[in-house]
Amino acid sequence: MSEDVTCCESRTGRQNCSQKQQGCSTASFQRTEGADDSRLRLHCQPATMVGLVVMCQQCREAVRKPSDEVDGRLHTDRRLLVEGGSLEPPQVMSSGRSANGREVQIPLQQVAPSLVAPLPITPPSHRSTNPWPPCDLAPQPSAPAGFQPLHGGFRDVFVEKPEAKYCCEACRRVLCEPRQTECGHRFCQSCINDILSHSNPVCPADREPLFKDKIFRDVCCHREIMALKVFCRSKANGCQEQMSLQQIPDHLNVCPFFEVPCPLGKCKERMMRKEIPEHLAWKCKHRESTCEFCMTKMPLTDLQKHKETVCPSFPVSCPNHCSFSSLPRSELTSHQHDCPKAQVSCLFHRYGCTFKGLNQEMRQHDSTFVAEHLRMMVKGNCLLENKVDNVKEELMERCKVLPALNSRLSELESQNEELREKNRQMEQKLANLQVGEDGKMMSSHSETLMALEIELGSLRRLREEVETLRGTMDNVRTRLATLEQGGRSGSGSTHTFASLETQLNRHDDMLSVHEIRLADMDLRFQVLETASYNGTLIWKIRDYKRRKQEAVAGKTLSLYSQPFYTGYFGYKMCARVYLNGDGMGKGTHLSLFFVVMKGEYDALLPWPFKQKVTLMLMDQTPSRKHLGDAFKPDPHSSSFRRPTAEMNIASGCPLFVAQSVLETGSYIKDDTIFIKVTVDTSDLPDP
Repeated sequence: MSEDVTCCESRTGRQNCSQKQQGCSTASFQRTEGADDSRLRLHCQPATMVGLVVMCQQCREAVRKPSDEVDGRLHTDRRLLVEGGSLEPPQVMSSGRSANGREVQIPLQQVAPSLVAPLPITPPSHRSTNPWPPCDLAPQPSAPAGFQPLHGGFRDVFVEKPEAKYCCEACRRVLCEPRQTECGHRFCQSCINDILSHSNPVCPADREPLFKDKIFRDVCCHREIMALKVFCRSKANGCQEQMSLQQIPDHLNVCPFFEVPCPLGKCKERMMRKEIPEHLAWKCKHRESTCEFCMTKMPLTDLQKHKETVCPSFPVSCPNHCSFSSLPRSELTSHQHDCPKAQVSCLFHRYGCTFKGLNQEMRQHDSTFVAEHLRMMVKGNCLLENKVDNVKEELMERCKVLPALNSRLSELESQNEELREKNRQMEQKLANLQVGEDGKMMSSHSETLMALEIELGSLRRLREEVETLRGTMDNVRTRLATLEQGGRSGSGSTHTFASLETQLNRHDDMLSVHEIRLADMDLRFQVLETASYNGTLIWKIRDYKRRKQEAVAGKTLSLYSQPFYTGYFGYKMCARVYLNGDGMGKGTHLSLFFVVMKGEYDALLPWPFKQKVTLMLMDQTPSRKHLGDAFKPDPHSSSFRRPTAEMNIASGCPLFVAQSVLETGSYIKDDTIFIKVTVDTSDLPDP
């Protein structure tokens, strides 16, 4: 198929194909008068040999104008209605120029024969072969919500029956968002989308194949449809208004016959707009109403519950069925105190009187049982005096405890002096470490030292608490002297003694905690003093026999050495020994293992750990016949990967040295052994 472009000025009326004599089988087609389209779908194959290319300046400008409105008008005029019958063939026109330079139509019969020769039609390189862009088939958001039908064409009642050209070829209703196909038929947007959703879609009117990129939005037809006169959509309700289809949304916003929901959100009823005032005034269950007792406004559905439960002015009857048959709910509580039929207890019930009766009977009871009430009060006073005597005796017992408290306070002061001395020694150790050769070690463990300083501060606070306790004891003595003068304040003194004992117990606990912390800090200092930063550990194990017996008994199976490092910023490691053996060497050998620990600079080090490790039991005689073993770490073992916990699984020699060799040789002196662990650091890169 190709295209025949003919000037718009000649497109009027019904015409036979001009190439009928050349073999075209199409009887006739119709052109629309007054259209400014300049392109016609070629139906005739013989015409391609003539190569008619005739276009005026006005048509050329219209073709180049990329507007949806122009596209709609132009494409509307492209529709070809193939019909039967024969009419007079139109003259085949060619182009020429008038004196003023305007292109004009010239019949081919008046042109020289040489002009009739076939002319090859080659579209310009800068212009697309199909310059008519297909219309977007997506829904257009211009129409108001609810105005357009969900599917198919408009279902409105038109004043005059719409022409067939305004009806969809699929649903046969008036077109909604009209789309025109390549074969010239019109469809609703939703209908054409349904057709295109099938495989190999065809036009239902002429069975021509359809292509999505050759379906266009018919703007001109849409504008004409929107101008058609229709009745109001509320005609069934009595509205007789007529308007254009485009005016339907604006009219429905004010139409008194249009059905709308109740403006009160909780009400689900629908009614005509003109019925809303009557509905809100009389029919709506959620309309606003006023309580006739308290004049409070609320929804009608809540009114009855309000009256029955919370309305302060609603009349209620006395529950005691007295002479007051009706009174406001807000006065019911005060009425209960004065109601002659209310059940009340005797005023002396706290002294043991169990009488209960009506208000009107209570006066007679009070006058009759005066003597009994006095006896009850005397009995209560006697019990109170006995309690006071008991409190005095308890106070005397407490006074006897004061010497013991004084002695305990003296012990606390002596312990405080000991803590001061330990504190002074700790501060001296810190000063020595800061000015000694271990300055570099201190810089790498600054966080640990900060924690120690915080703990020392807590010791100072403990000293202040002891001073506070001493002041509390003085206050206790003063209070005791006051209590001896008046026995009725004994309950407060009892509370003071209990508080004092609680404080003493708390201070005892704090002293115990601080002693544990001091021991822990002393252990940390020992670790820091013995740490090595050159990859070599010399581990001194004292009390070998006792530790061996504990291992045999199962109390302490293994011992860990202090940590050592390959450098100030290197790997952190330690050794682990089983004096009674482990695994295959249990009971017969000493087992020695190497452990990689979690360090502060692991993120800067290469992993897995690959350095050569040498384990050695040192001979303490001048002959220096040390026993040793060396190994290269397995890079696939989890023992040498970067630690995620405090330390990895130990790796080493379960059969390091036999117990007989260890205990008969020169490796134990003064109940002490020495173990040496060396890590090769020669090929370690700087972090």
